[in-house]
Amino acid sequence: MVDSEYSSFYKSIIDQDRAPVVICNPEHQILYMNPAALANYAKRGGEKLIGTSLLACHSQESAEKIKRVADWFASDESHNMVYTFHNEKQNKDVYMVALRENGRLIGYYEKHEYRGPETMKKYHMPE
Repeated sequence: MVDSEYSSFYKSIIDQDRAPVVICNPEHQILYMNPAALANYAKRGGEKLIGTSLLACHSQESAEKIKRVADWFASDESHNMVYTFHNEKQNKDVYMVALRENGRLIGYYEKHEYRGPETMKKYHMPE
């Protein structure tokens, strides 16, 4: 398979993730939201957020931090992940992750890692 043929596989991986995934370009424009993100941000506009600035969805202080991280990503291709906060209520850590093509920064996304134990039963496959 050539790289372009993998795109449906990559999209499926993101779409099946239970954690919200919001993908932005280097100019902070929201390019894509997986189904979990659409549901998570429904009260803020959900699908209507696609094409808008991520910075407009945050406080000025948070927007400045996002810009600072994106600038750090752009400064060196070894700069690829930053821990941004812990959400105690949901027991998750949140990171910003660089997206690159041939070393060049093409965007970033927010990665959520939940720390609570899995609640799904092992090998449970409802009919």
